[in-house]
Amino acid sequence: MEQSSDELGAAIEMSFKKKATVPRNWMVVDSCGEGMVVDWDKFDIMRRLPINGRDLRILDPLLSYPSAILVRDTAIILNLEHIKAIITTDEVLLRDPLDDNVAPIVEELQRRLPLGTGRGEGEEEELLEARSGEVDSYEVTDFPFEFRALEVALEGVCSSLDAQTRELEISAYPALDELTAKTNSINLDRVRKIKSSMTRLTSRVQKVRDELEQLLDDDDDMADLYLSRKMAMSASVSTESLKTESRFYTSRSGSSKGSVVTASQEENNVDELEMLLEAYFMQIESTMNKLTTLREYIDDTEDYINIQLDNHRNQLIQLELFLSSGTVCLAVYSLAAAIFGMNIRYPWRENHGFLFKWVVMVTLVVCGFLFLWMISYARHKGLVGS
Repeated sequence: MEQSSDELGAAIEMSFKKKATVPRNWMVVDSCGEGMVVDWDKFDIMRRLPINGRDLRILDPLLSYPSAILVRDTAIILNLEHIKAIITTDEVLLRDPLDDNVAPIVEELQRRLPLGTGRGEGEEEELLEARSGEVDSYEVTDFPFEFRALEVALEGVCSSLDAQTRELEISAYPALDELTAKTNSINLDRVRKIKSSMTRLTSRVQKVRDELEQLLDDDDDMADLYLSRKMAMSASVSTESLKTESRFYTSRSGSSKGSVVTASQEENNVDELEMLLEAYFMQIESTMNKLTTLREYIDDTEDYINIQLDNHRNQLIQLELFLSSGTVCLAVYSLAAAIFGMNIRYPWRENHGFLFKWVVMVTLVVCGFLFLWMISYARHKGLVGS
């Protein structure tokens, strides 16, 4: 009976794994820049790393989750646009490495992760000077592994969004100018598609920007990103605990307190990460400003088109007024023609053939005067232009 229940539990577990997880390709890049493509599901990753299943849910491409940077004790989980990765202190797990958008990120990780190499001569110093003018000395090898991987991911996301924004600008501005010059259904539909693309792209950029801004506004969140520091401090705390249990506790208590104070100060130091996040926050802010400028240009174009349409509508109203006035005058002329065209014998119709031309001439003069009076009255009231 116990064996059958175990088999039933195993069958349920296998069925749950098949339904809940779909094997996906992952690229594992270590600190030496060596990569290996593996086919893991959520359970394989959870056995390899102490990560909850709900944290891996945001990496599922079948589910639409906004951009997020989750920090756990031993890993950083990234869901930024096309980059879905897990960063630890010595390796990076990148989802779908064969995708066209992800392949350049894999190459960049393999190029720059080993000892932080990959930048040109003098480029690292220029980057540091741009981030902070107060930094006098800095060793690339001291930059934690997780920050080097995070930098590659942020650079890939910001560059991709900026490139998409530039492509949108290249197609948007000529289309808007063409719509301004000639308003028709083809140009309107073209601008409508561009505006829809701009709205979606703005939403994506805004999500990445908000995530970076949230990290920059909270020092505790930035401190949690120091995975290497947390591991080193945990090891240091364990060592200090062993020392306090030794018989030399009294003689070493002073140095122990000093080391705890130093560790606490180091834990609160987030200058390196702040400079890193600030640099890419400014880049994503620049992209956001481009989209804002494009949106304003689209709004201005829409206002201009609406003004043009209002002007055309007013012209049509004026034309309708002229036609209505002419119709009234023709109705008066038709009334006179109808009266004199009746086949009724009257004494005054006999031997008065000259009356025909006078009736025609007087009726035309009266109708013309009536038309001019109606137009003058409309202009006096401001109903038509001068």
